[in-house]
Amino acid sequence: MDISTTYMGLKLKNPVIISSSRISGDLETIRQCISYGAAAVVLKSIFEEQMSLRVEAKLKQGNENEVYFWYSEAKEKVLDLSKEAILEHYLQFVKAAKSIDTSIPIISSIHCKSADNWPKYAREIEKAGADALELNISVFPFNNSMTSIEIEDLYVRILETVKKEVNIPVSIKLGSFFTNLCTIINRLVAAGVDGLVLFNRYFRPDIDIDTLKVVSREHFSSPEEMSLPLRWIALLSGHHIPCDLVASTGIHYDTALIKQILVGAKAVEICSTLFQNGIPHIAKILEGLEEWMRKQHFETLDDFRGKSLDYQTTDARFERIQYMKRDFEEIF
Repeated sequence: MDISTTYMGLKLKNPVIISSSRISGDLETIRQCISYGAAAVVLKSIFEEQMSLRVEAKLKQGNENEVYFWYSEAKEKVLDLSKEAILEHYLQFVKAAKSIDTSIPIISSIHCKSADNWPKYAREIEKAGADALELNISVFPFNNSMTSIEIEDLYVRILETVKKEVNIPVSIKLGSFFTNLCTIINRLVAAGVDGLVLFNRYFRPDIDIDTLKVVSREHFSSPEEMSLPLRWIALLSGHHIPCDLVASTGIHYDTALIKQILVGAKAVEICSTLFQNGIPHIAKILEGLEEWMRKQHFETLDDFRGKSLDYQTTDARFERIQYMKRDFEEIF
């Protein structure tokens, strides 16, 4: 039985990719993920905003650093040097992660909100040994100063700028908050994106009713959330979008993995299920996939990839047929 697949031209021994998180930010847990069968690892992200905020905070510590705020050129120089030091630390992490198992693709994750410094960073990350880049573009669509088309333009500009600087494949982990997902996806494909990861999960705030303050709590995905990427991967696959698609969010068990492949996904990214069920759960997911394939007499993933779309109208099944059916039954 062959459960290998390809993603952005990378050969994967199976369709399970470890998503960017605290798990992929530690060399020992990366080693464990690989030992239990992970086919690729997306490293914990390096954040554009975090780099700037961390350096600013360092400069504000102690009165001796106040001098930098009196001399803007000195401040900018210190900021640049400090960012370079943070980047160098990340590059060493990329090299160390790649050395664990050279047969496993290591994908670097970059959180960015502009096209200013990231091309240079992307180039250095490629030199450090990353097999691919996953861009997590952090432009939340709540901005009075930007129109919808301007937000889309920024995504495309960042992608095009990075693609000019690197030879490794580049994917985008996309959020679902767009006026028209088909439009932005087609623009990204035209701009040369090699893969799309659907979907990003944004920070989910809560309120502490005792202190009346906004708080941050650990919000893992639930298995029910897999229906969102399922729907969109089905729609995009049904319309033969020329881009590799990976499902993310709500992929907790082998059943979710199987369903995503049935609608055309190349692979899946998992995260929350590892926090809840432990890293050895990777092996259980793969065992479940192989057992199901044996029962169905499938020898490869391509034997059933997209098979649930073969005899169904993609638009109707995955857009609004249930609403039409319900309304019809109520009327008659």
